[in-house]
Amino acid sequence: MNDATLRSNTVNSLVWKLFERGGNAIVQLIVQIIMAPRLLAPEEFGALAIMLVFVNLGSMFVISGFNTALVQSPEVDEGDCSTVFWISLAIASILYITIFLFAPFVASFYGLNSLTWPLRVLTLVLVIGAYNTVQVAIVQRRLQFRKVFNATIVSVVLSGGIGVAAAVLNAGLWALVIQQLCYSLCNCVVMAFQVKWRPGFVFKPDRARQLFSFSWKLLVSGILDQGYQSLSDLIIGKQFSASSLGLVSQGKKYPQAVGNMLDGAIQPVMLSAVSRVQADIPYVKRLVRRALKTSTFLIVPSMTLFAAAAEPIVGILLGRKWLSCVPFLQMYCFIYALLPIHTTNLQALNGMGRSDLFLKLELIKKAYGIFFILFAAFVLKDVYLMVAMYMITGVISTFVNAYPNKRVIGYSYSEQLRDIAPAFAISAIAGGLALFCGSYIVSPGLQILVETAVMTIAYLGIAGIFKLEAFEYLITTIRDFFGAKRR
Repeated sequence: MNDATLRSNTVNSLVWKLFERGGNAIVQLIVQIIMAPRLLAPEEFGALAIMLVFVNLGSMFVISGFNTALVQSPEVDEGDCSTVFWISLAIASILYITIFLFAPFVASFYGLNSLTWPLRVLTLVLVIGAYNTVQVAIVQRRLQFRKVFNATIVSVVLSGGIGVAAAVLNAGLWALVIQQLCYSLCNCVVMAFQVKWRPGFVFKPDRARQLFSFSWKLLVSGILDQGYQSLSDLIIGKQFSASSLGLVSQGKKYPQAVGNMLDGAIQPVMLSAVSRVQADIPYVKRLVRRALKTSTFLIVPSMTLFAAAAEPIVGILLGRKWLSCVPFLQMYCFIYALLPIHTTNLQALNGMGRSDLFLKLELIKKAYGIFFILFAAFVLKDVYLMVAMYMITGVISTFVNAYPNKRVIGYSYSEQLRDIAPAFAISAIAGGLALFCGSYIVSPGLQILVETAVMTIAYLGIAGIFKLEAFEYLITTIRDFFGAKRR
């Protein structure tokens, strides 16, 4: 693939991934707005958060790094795909049976006896997701992210409607379970219609070992990361209450959705692009720098605005009974503002085939991260300080994640600081102006509109005046995409 073709495919993939993430986030937001303040209680969202800990950890085993190995590998054939499929299905089946059997013990541990069957049903998403593992990898290898967009939008709309209907019918926690299950099932069906690949009765032990030599490090890394992310949920649900967990999960959900929408659109595309040109180090560095600049340019102002307008946003969207989640939301805004630094550096290592370094970084980060969280939970015994510890570890981890890429692709931390500094500086200025203007407005709805308008105009205006590379690149990308569509 020549440079022009790669650029064209990358641009199209980036835009479609942005559409996919954005559409998913918008629909999910609408569904949550309907459910949270009117139909469901914090305790029910807390119970869902507990169940998702086990589901998300299980998903890491199912994917087990093989998905990334298929994307990253220079050569992949039908036998490789079938081998990965049967491995994923076997792991998913074993995990489902295990969680099914231990579900009563989980329910008893958290004092939520009604959790047993919802957990057993929700865990079916592991088996469903196993079928999609290879298809998603194929789409990523081919940079065909429009197919991911189609599957996601259909799934989120249908599952959201079904979930809301179930909540209206007083299904309670089951409404959330049904929504999650329907999303996974719809996504699987739509993706199957678009990607004609089907598993064959083929298993290649030698190739499985080769792929596993790369993927096992990502598996361990993924388990460590997911376990770390879920640790606070497990501890809060036990040490404090399901209601507290519901408030924390709602505070985390919206910054996470925005962060994953923007950064999650850029990073998979970058991984696919880097994997294709991994032998050309200078070109890889240019791709990584552009990904970091672009994702930071988008995410940092979004998080700044979200934190500034947190109280009126929560009051309007969720209702006053959820105002206690505002401090959590603001802290998670800071955490997700740092997301591009983490993911860009880690995806660069994956694209270069350095899963060994990826694993080493995860071991280092989780060692001090777990210590901080346990200290806040069991010594300080404060749920707010637990979330604050994620902020501290996030700052430290930016240095840890960035360090290896000075040697791997010649991208030093000082260069990264220079690349991200403009977005943080302009966001601080624009956010200050937005807060100042919003402070004179009583109406929550009007306050949000004014702060959003001031933040947007000030941020883009300053970026345009100083001709920031990320700003100009986004404008060029949009023009290229729609220009290609017209042709």
